[in-house]
Amino acid sequence: MTTQSPDVITFGETMVLLTPDHLNRIENSDRFIKSHGGAESNFAIGIARLGHSVGWFGSLGDDPFGRYIFKSIRGEGVDVTRVEFTNQAPTGFMLRERVAGQTSVYYYRHNSAASKIVPENIDEDYIKQASILHITGITCAISETAKNTVFEAVNIAKRNGVKVSFDPNIRLKLWSLEEARSVILPLAEEVDYFLPGMDELMLLYETNNPEKIFARLTKLNAVSIVKGGKKEAFLIENGKIASFPYVRVDHIVDPIGAGDGFCAGFISGLLKGFDHTDSVRYANLVGSLIIQAEGDWEGIPNWQQLQAIINKESFIER
Repeated sequence: MTTQSPDVITFGETMVLLTPDHLNRIENSDRFIKSHGGAESNFAIGIARLGHSVGWFGSLGDDPFGRYIFKSIRGEGVDVTRVEFTNQAPTGFMLRERVAGQTSVYYYRHNSAASKIVPENIDEDYIKQASILHITGITCAISETAKNTVFEAVNIAKRNGVKVSFDPNIRLKLWSLEEARSVILPLAEEVDYFLPGMDELMLLYETNNPEKIFARLTKLNAVSIVKGGKKEAFLIENGKIASFPYVRVDHIVDPIGAGDGFCAGFISGLLKGFDHTDSVRYANLVGSLIIQAEGDWEGIPNWQQLQAIINKESFIER
């Protein structure tokens, strides 16, 4: 077990992901591609690839799916020493199909191992030595004990001077909008970096008016970074609003995972010493690369690849 904590800590549920090996409907497919997905582990892999130390923890079933996830995330350079295995509940999994441009996801996560996490599973020493704790609303939604664990982790971070970043990642298949509001809005009051999507803010604040949304965000203590705008991301800080056009791409292959990569890019920028403005630009670039590859996290670039793009260098295949 590591004694020195990574720069960034995150935790939550990661599930095995099965997708048809061609663009077919699940019911018509005989062969599937296996991967895994989870907002927090996607983020963690991004942080590791971008050159930082990062830890991810959660509870996995002591089953083939759980062992596969553990080995894969560890293989990406993420510290998994605080992951726990249980034989009392299975690892969750999901099926995803993309047909005629429409993506459908089917979750099998009820009573999964990840939903059994409790505040007592947290290693306070592990969190208090980190620079940033990253959380998402998904963990709050999977069970009452998981929600309590998120709030305890935030409390630990705050009393130890650890910055907290928060991506609400609303999943209405997991809880109602009213339940989401009752948890996400109080959390947004406590964190240092709030990273919602514009569509999520419209739901949370019950308005489609950007001016009203930005007015609500300026009242937060957090620096807010809004992703998912039609053409741009926004930075709201000290009552000021700045916009940053997205990096244009010729062809979008798979948009899933872009938000997690954006968050990883922003936090990576902070760790590299960039100011908030340059960190948002950096996050935009990372997000633009992810959507040009299939998978939740597979398209996240490493730091050398990103440097080459930033410096407008060309890649040479040998």
